[in-house]
Amino acid sequence: MNTQTLAFYAALSIVAGVLIPIMAALSGAMGRTFDNPQVAALIVVGGAFAMVAAFTIATGGAAFDWRLLKSATPLQLVAGFGMAFYLLSVTFLAPRFGVGNAVMLVVAGQIASSAMIDHFGLFGAPHKPIDLMRAAGLAIMVVGVVIAQMAANRPAVN
Repeated sequence: MNTQTLAFYAALSIVAGVLIPIMAALSGAMGRTFDNPQVAALIVVGGAFAMVAAFTIATGGAAFDWRLLKSATPLQLVAGFGMAFYLLSVTFLAPRFGVGNAVMLVVAGQIASSAMIDHFGLFGAPHKPIDLMRAAGLAIMVVGVVIAQMAANRPAVN
């Protein structure tokens, strides 16, 4: 992978990461405004659907051969359930538990599950075993996220 491609992938990942807590805060606020997190999540998913549909049409993806759906596994076809669960959860949790607390635990879960997916090559992902150095890095990330959130939750000192 060349440097330019790597930089693009890193930037795209960072922007996606930045948008996760923003989405949690906005969808949580909408759920609070409506007093109904489910309807707020539905509206957010509707917006996401519209954006993905527009992007697909704009980039020529609409020419997809729908007969290929039969080659997807049932597990692949229900992948959107994970997004729905995340969205429903953070829309409910953000106004009650705090965006930072909810996202911190989401990130800790993402670190753990992504490491396991890579380590075992699950779901067709490339196999990237966890060695001692990677395990230490993963632990440091989780500890860093927890410490940062603990600091944010401590009582203010006047």
